[in-house]
Amino acid sequence: MGAAMAPTEDARAARADAPPAGTLEAWCFEFVTGTELEVKLAPRSAPAAHDERSWEPAAPSRRIRAPGRPPELVPSLRAARTPRAGALAAPRARAQLLHAFLHHELQAAELFAWAVLAFPTAPREFRAGLVRLCQEELAHLGLYARRLTTLGFAAGAFPVRDWLWERVSGAGDAAAFVALLGLGFEGANLDHSARFAAAFRAAGDAESASILARIERDEVAHVAFAARWFARLSGAPLDYERWRAALPAPLTPALLQGRPLNRAARLRAGLDADFLAQLEREPATNTERRA
Repeated sequence: MGAAMAPTEDARAARADAPPAGTLEAWCFEFVTGTELEVKLAPRSAPAAHDERSWEPAAPSRRIRAPGRPPELVPSLRAARTPRAGALAAPRARAQLLHAFLHHELQAAELFAWAVLAFPTAPREFRAGLVRLCQEELAHLGLYARRLTTLGFAAGAFPVRDWLWERVSGAGDAAAFVALLGLGFEGANLDHSARFAAAFRAAGDAESASILARIERDEVAHVAFAARWFARLSGAPLDYERWRAALPAPLTPALLQGRPLNRAARLRAGLDADFLAQLEREPATNTERRA
């Protein structure tokens, strides 16, 4: 979609606007713009969000255009083909899929940190929640990284595509951000996690299936966070058409779901039956492919 990003160059240019050292904003900035694999996989501990001194006073909006990328993470301009369920009997096919999931988690973690920097006037409670979600995504990333190691692969073994960054970093405000990343992509991840957990289980990989099941449970709370804050930030109860209108063109709900819907998980996240019924009526196909 559009021209290729130049993440490392953009990240270096952004360092001139780095936040004050020791702040949560500095931690987010360092993580997003970092170009060392260790920083991406296991950043240093963040300052305590409940401590007033952890936050930069009167912080400006910093909209980083693209993340820093270590040389080990080789970018691809084309979406990789998702291995079919039958192919998952091969360790390499399972590793390729887990590596794609790892990179999705990295992008989600970066984008939560990005939003802390991009929306400094959003409620402090919301921004602290973004830091917490970022850390939870990093924990998920660690689960995938360790599982890859047991399969004989490492982070960087397969090309990556910054698919989420290309779409979410254009969010105009905090409400649009949670509409797309939280209600949209993380909502769809509830569907995909259940489907792929079943596929890994069928392939005899119970450990990978267990990781996906755990992540699905955590993501329920992430979608609930997005639903709650979309309502608060937009000033009205969550409504399907209001959410649909908040999505940036050309994205539509057709892309932001898996089939079948994981109705039980989505209901636990606070999406009501009417919301899900409208989502299910969307076309089942979309011209874009995720990577």
